[in-house]
Amino acid sequence: MTSSAKKRTKPRSVLPGFGLSLGFTVFYLSLIVIIPLIGIVVKTTGLTPEQFWKTVTNARVLASYKISFLTSFFAALVNLVFGLLIAWVLVRYKFPGKKLIDSLIDMPFALPTAVAGISLTAIYAPNGWVGKLLEPLGIKVAFTPLGITLALIFIGLPFVVRTVQPVLQDLDHEVEEAAVMLGAFRLRTFRRVVLPELIPPLLTGFALAFARGIGEYGSVVFISGNMPMKTEIAPLLIMTKLEQFDYRGATAIALVMLVVSFLLLLLINYLQWRSNRRVVTT
Repeated sequence: MTSSAKKRTKPRSVLPGFGLSLGFTVFYLSLIVIIPLIGIVVKTTGLTPEQFWKTVTNARVLASYKISFLTSFFAALVNLVFGLLIAWVLVRYKFPGKKLIDSLIDMPFALPTAVAGISLTAIYAPNGWVGKLLEPLGIKVAFTPLGITLALIFIGLPFVVRTVQPVLQDLDHEVEEAAVMLGAFRLRTFRRVVLPELIPPLLTGFALAFARGIGEYGSVVFISGNMPMKTEIAPLLIMTKLEQFDYRGATAIALVMLVVSFLLLLLINYLQWRSNRRVVTT
């Protein structure tokens, strides 16, 4: 059979307009995502390699990187645990006020980040409702990395809950019941039957919460105190350089954050792919 005959007999796609929709998708992603990111790289090329290295390795810049990445990591880690617990309760149990609690999970999505930051600062400041109770115990939340982590936990929780919740709803309960009937304890059933199915969405939720935390500004800028070398986050330092009209320095810091974030998300996606492959093969 000739190649032209093969082309004529090739079945057409069930969904029409693939070429047009693919072209629109590539155009839209290029316009909204790729071109702005390329703009960061192009703007940074105005610096010499020595100037770029001196900018991104400045002690104040390195301290802001450390604050941003560490607080985002620990906040995402906390949300990984408690997000799973909340999703489990919402899916597996019925209780009064369940729909209200389920709707409150999405509150950080709708609430302006500045409002969240002001509210958390008012509550956890030394003269706040909770802060004045923690102050005699020697626990200071506001204007410390702990306060930043708390703000990132607040804005990152919905990402874990909403990625795990649908998977929990679709799990077959009969498999769990069969494992229990065969003599497996509840903890072993969860570890061997349920948890492998939840690892991919948990990694996805962790990645989303972590990425959101790295770039968060509004909810953190109030509770952090913005003290250089102590509680200054990288997005705030970028804003500071923009206000000083140091556009190249701001883009250099942003480029480093972009590269590190991309590598970390790539690693998390690789781990997610490995876990998905393991679940399919078993």
